[in-house]
Amino acid sequence: MVSYYTPPEESHGQGKPGKRAASVGQREAEVPQATLFQFHVTPVLSKDLFFVDSEPLPRPEKPADDLAPLTEAMESEISAAFDSGEPEDVLSRAFKLAVTREDICTLQPLGWLNDRIMNFYMGLLVERSKKEGYPAVYAFNTFFYSKLSSASHREVKKWTKGVDIFEHDVILVPIHLRVHWTLLVVDLREKTIKYFDSLGQKGDDICKTVLKYLEEESKEKRNIELTASEWTLHSMGTEEIPQQSNGSDCGVFVCKFADFISRDKPIIFTPEHMPYFRRKMVWEIIHQQLLGDMHC
Repeated sequence: MVSYYTPPEESHGQGKPGKRAASVGQREAEVPQATLFQFHVTPVLSKDLFFVDSEPLPRPEKPADDLAPLTEAMESEISAAFDSGEPEDVLSRAFKLAVTREDICTLQPLGWLNDRIMNFYMGLLVERSKKEGYPAVYAFNTFFYSKLSSASHREVKKWTKGVDIFEHDVILVPIHLRVHWTLLVVDLREKTIKYFDSLGQKGDDICKTVLKYLEEESKEKRNIELTASEWTLHSMGTEEIPQQSNGSDCGVFVCKFADFISRDKPIIFTPEHMPYFRRKMVWEIIHQQLLGDMHC
């Protein structure tokens, strides 16, 4: 069973940090504004027992499917989505979300992706995972980690009501750090938790928070205790994953990290592909179809 859950909360923009409530207890991780312009910060990996060292970024040949040029008709439709109509026009509906032209325009060059675009794209990845040959994927809403980091498991257990997340292969947790998007990935097959940050910052504490959540979720929902020592936690290093070269592409990086990971594909794109990915995502969201599937 593949599931995607969207709680009844309003979307907020990445560029509007004031809308987030202050955390209580464990403070939510935050990216300082100045850090957005220090693009290749090398993380210092934790010496915690469960963390591992960095591994070299793989350099396989680029698959044509992922970087196939958009057709002239697609380009025209994408341009029209940006330039025609009113901001409140709804261009796509799915996953209990309505994506407006205003939302789509966050995919313009240097735009900061908002929660609605992020959650809609995660929904597309989950839908794709229902097809044969793909790992079973569960995606949390972008509000999940913020709530988890400021509350107990009891406060978030309803987010998975009627769902056993442990029946999936991969769990995606998009994280909004006030002015920055990152991604945490749980691979239940390998018992790994990995943190992907296109600014190279480490997320060891975030990994630990999610592992604790998994322990409590397993005990609460399945009456099974996880053994923490069997899990590997790792913040991906700058030599392992591509890094953004500006202060606005983090959301696109998160979506593409999730895209490749949810297909068990090596991450081979570069910052130079971001303008292409932005336009490609517009078409995919409007048509509710991931272009890679067209070549399968």
